[in-house]
Amino acid sequence: MRTLKTRRVTAVSDTPAPVPDQTLSARLAADLDAADLRSEPLRRLWGEEADDALARGMREPILRATAGDQGVLATLGRLFVLGMPQPTASVSAALPRLGLDGLVALGLARQEGDVAVPTALLRPQSFVDAEGMGEWWIASDLDETALDGALPPDHVLGVGGASRTLAEIVMPVEVDRALDLGTGCGIQALLVSRHAGAVVATDISARALAYAELNAQLNGVSNIEFRLGSMFEPVAGEAFDLIISNPPFVITPRVEGVPEYEYRDGGLVGDALVEQFVRAAPRFLTVGGAAQLLGNWESRGGQAELARRAGLDRLSSWVPDDLDLWVVQREELTPLGYAELWIRDGGTTPRDAAFTPLLTAWLDDFAQRGVTGVGFGYILIRRPSAAAPLRRLERVTQPVSNVGGALRAGLAAHDLLASGLPTTLVTASDVTEARHLLPGSDDPSIIELRQGGGFARTVSVDPALAAFVGACDGELTVMQIAAALSDLFEVPFPALWADLEPRIRALVIDGFLAPAASA
Repeated sequence: MRTLKTRRVTAVSDTPAPVPDQTLSARLAADLDAADLRSEPLRRLWGEEADDALARGMREPILRATAGDQGVLATLGRLFVLGMPQPTASVSAALPRLGLDGLVALGLARQEGDVAVPTALLRPQSFVDAEGMGEWWIASDLDETALDGALPPDHVLGVGGASRTLAEIVMPVEVDRALDLGTGCGIQALLVSRHAGAVVATDISARALAYAELNAQLNGVSNIEFRLGSMFEPVAGEAFDLIISNPPFVITPRVEGVPEYEYRDGGLVGDALVEQFVRAAPRFLTVGGAAQLLGNWESRGGQAELARRAGLDRLSSWVPDDLDLWVVQREELTPLGYAELWIRDGGTTPRDAAFTPLLTAWLDDFAQRGVTGVGFGYILIRRPSAAAPLRRLERVTQPVSNVGGALRAGLAAHDLLASGLPTTLVTASDVTEARHLLPGSDDPSIIELRQGGGFARTVSVDPALAAFVGACDGELTVMQIAAALSDLFEVPFPALWADLEPRIRALVIDGFLAPAASA
């Protein structure tokens, strides 16, 4: 078996990695709790507009809002959330249990005279899952705003857009063992720990693992084991019920002068890292176990539509036919759009002299492989226990919500349909119907079923299928409804059922219809 490796980069950060310590972390957590360093109190302190501005990289509004405020929350907000030096006296007063010495010992600050200089960010991060609402404290490296410049290659990212996306798509299922591969700051491991007996969190970066372990300590989570290593090497010979990963999937030119960031670059050419992950993951799944990840995949050559399809087909070819595969492509960028996105992500803008050489390197790299577009989305692989494998490759560009719940329900529906349609169906509570009529016409030219949650799908249906869905109230059986429609539309039952049955199955998979409670 070819060994799966990602690149190793020599650390170049000016600040040391944190030093997890259970006792000191508990003291810091107690101080943060006493100070009420939470999202809502901070938002009230400096105002919604200033809070929203920080998300766009502007800290000046917060500084103006807290100018002259030497209170505990304002001090810790500037120190930890903005990453700005604060007077040692104020920091010591704000952390009475830990003290400035303890903060330095954890590797989260250093003392320069009468000033405490933060060496990391520590921000509250709220979440919502099946068990309710909660909030973590998440430490990570100083960002571009705090550094006032580009990120170092060994940067450990905090909770960003990709982290939130992965958290939303992970299926909310109770499992015995879970694996978070490429844990970074550890946010996914923390979230999964709420519905897993044990979690293994791995990363190639010792710096990232230090942050992840510290974050587990800060939040009182004890069922996570941290292991250093590349890809699946740290878990050789083991199997998991759930594997999640936000791998370093960004496609980056392998040429001199292009920065390689550990948190996003896997060190391989093109989309090879995603390919290796997808090919390897099934060997580490239990029967019924699933792997979920975010990824990029290239579309190469040909006309635009054929090339886009080829990208999904390339991905599908990496997964054996006896496994479930559900791919949801959320967007596709041109080579130019993709290059600009990730060059800017590293802190380089078109005003910088380095921008054009980097752009040239990216475009040349894509041209060598004939890349016409780069898809981004969600990949779910499952080792089925009984049902025939599900193979679903689709593009979903509309806003979505509760994707993890929708994926779980879709797999459950697929398994259920393996033994035939349920006797009785009900229409999901979030489904509505829209009819479009030409002026003066009594009959609709278009009938659509619209889904309010999950993938928010819109499906065009004909009058017969619309009538079927409208009659699914849990009282009449599927066959009773179909027989009545056969009479109503004056169509022989065998012909009507042959037409309706596969489309009813699709609506069950998509969550428009569900088995009645008594079915």
